Amino acid sequence: MHHALIQLSEADPVLARLIAGMDDAALAVVTDPARGGRYPPVPPYAALVRIILGQQVSVGAAWAMVTRLSDRFGGTLPTPEQVLADDPEELRTAGGLSRGKLRFVRGLASDVVEGRIDLDALEALDDAGVEAALCSVTGIGPWTAHVYLMGQLRRPDVLAPGDLGIRRAAGLAYGLPAPPTPPELAAMAEAWRPHRSTASRLLWKSLDATPVGGA
Repeated sequence: MHHALIQLSEADPVLARLIAGMDDAALAVVTDPARGGRYPPVPPYAALVRIILGQQVSVGAAWAMVTRLSDRFGGTLPTPEQVLADDPEELRTAGGLSRGKLRFVRGLASDVVEGRIDLDALEALDDAGVEAALCSVTGIGPWTAHVYLMGQLRRPDVLAPGDLGIRRAAGLAYGLPAPPTPPELAAMAEAWRPHRSTASRLLWKSLDATPVGGA
């Protein structure tokens, strides 16, 4: 068994029960998100677009937008240059985007092209530095930064306390009367260090869900 799963099982009996109830294929996705299939590795801008499309919508709605936007660009998510070169209204309609999401996707593209943010340089920063850099971009908040840290940069000890999927899963797994609040989830997650990213994926997988949260 993966060392993170062993340590989480030893640290938290509730997570130990979840781990024991999953087959090897499910646990492989928990320990290596690239094996999930739905969201293969993509360049940094495309990864952020994918996460932005998932802000405050269902998993199904987010996936539909990702698919439609990819279809417009030959099966892959667009580069910043492609986004800025496209007609905004045609892009919005083709992708099924709200005007707010279109504004955020185009704004991030402008920031990248004009050098206000260097996405390739984020990997050299610590978690707090990545979050600060991303949250300086209009339309990106802590949830998007946390999901980027977990999914794109594969940081091992990240929690997205505002993620509704994790909160729902924790409420069910721990037998709580309601999902924990973000501060309550953060307190619970102290026991999961230094593997909070794996614990988060475990909870998502327990609902057979992917991240759904705020900005």
